[in-house]
Amino acid sequence: MGGCFSSDPKRFPQNPNLPSQYLPPNPPPTLQPDSPNSFRIRAPPPEDTCRGSHDGQGSLREGCRRKEPLWIVFEVSGVINLSSYLRVSSYKTIDGRGQRVKLTGKGLQLRECEHIIVCNLEFEGGRGHDVDGIQIKPKSRHIWIDRCSLCDYDDGLIDITRESTDITVSRCHFANHDKTMLIGADSSHITDRCIRVTIHHCFFNGTRQRHPRLRFGKVHLYNNYTRNWGIYAVCASVESQVLSQCNIYEAGQKKKVFEYYTEKAADREEAATGSIRSEGDLFLNGAQPCLREGPSVECVFKAHEHYPTWTMEPASMALKEVLQVCTGWQPVPRPVDC
Repeated sequence: MGGCFSSDPKRFPQNPNLPSQYLPPNPPPTLQPDSPNSFRIRAPPPEDTCRGSHDGQGSLREGCRRKEPLWIVFEVSGVINLSSYLRVSSYKTIDGRGQRVKLTGKGLQLRECEHIIVCNLEFEGGRGHDVDGIQIKPKSRHIWIDRCSLCDYDDGLIDITRESTDITVSRCHFANHDKTMLIGADSSHITDRCIRVTIHHCFFNGTRQRHPRLRFGKVHLYNNYTRNWGIYAVCASVESQVLSQCNIYEAGQKKKVFEYYTEKAADREEAATGSIRSEGDLFLNGAQPCLREGPSVECVFKAHEHYPTWTMEPASMALKEVLQVCTGWQPVPRPVDC
C-alpha cells in the first residue's frame, strides 16, 4: 500500500453504511452569503480568531443552521473559537479540504439530523461540562466523520448516543485524550439497541480508553491502529456487539485490549455484558486480547448483513505505517473533478 489514501471520492467508498454518500465534487458553485443554492464560509486568516458568538449572515453558524442542503467550504485557513456548540442541521457537508481549519472552545452538535458529512477539520481544546468534539444525539442518522483530527476535550472526542445510528468514522486521528469515543451512554437507554457504527482506518494515538466504549449497539471496527492505551482499547457492555477485523493493537504499559463491563438494561431482570469477535487482528508489544469465549461470540453480527461491500486489507506493519501519517487532517485540495 503506497502513499496516503486518495482524496478522489470514486476511489474510496469510505462510508459503507451509505455507499452513495460521497464527498461533493469540485468545483463548488460560486457561493455568496445570500445565495439560495450555495454557501461559502470565510474563515479567518491564521493570525486571527473567529468569534464563536458571530452569528450573522455569512457566518459558519448561519450556514450550519439553514434548512436547505448546503456544502460549506472554507476560503482561507484559521482557528474558529466556539463560545457555544455549533448546531448542524440536516443535509450539510462541512468540508475543510483545501484549507486548515481548527475548531476550539466547543464542538459540533448533531441533534435529530441526517445526512451530515464532516471532513478534514481539526478539533482541539474543548472546555466545559459535557463538551465533546462531535456530539451526535439524539436520533441522528447517516453521519460520516472523515479525516478529522481530534484531541484534548473535557468530555469525549466523539459521542454517539440516544438512538443515533448508521454512522461512519473514517481516517480520523485521536490523541491527547482520556474518554475518546462513547457509543451508548447509559444502560437505561434501551432504545440504543438500534445503534450501528462503523469505525475504520483510524489512528488512536495514546488515548487512554474508549476506542470505543459501547452499550447495546453494533460496532464494526476494521483497519484501525490503536496504540499505548491507558486502561483498555475496546470495551463492550450490556448486550453490545463488536466485530473487530484486521485492526492493529500495540500495547504500551497496559496490555489488555478488550474489556467487558456488566450492566443491567432497564427492561431486563438480569445484568449482561457485551460480545466481541476478533478476526485477523494484529497484537503487538505483548498486547493481550483477553477475549471471552462462549455462545455469545457466535451471535456477533456479520458485516455483510448490514452493507454489501467494503474495502478491508490484512493488518500489517505496512498498514500501521500508513495510518500514522495519513489519518486526521491532511493538506489535500478539493478535487478538481469527480
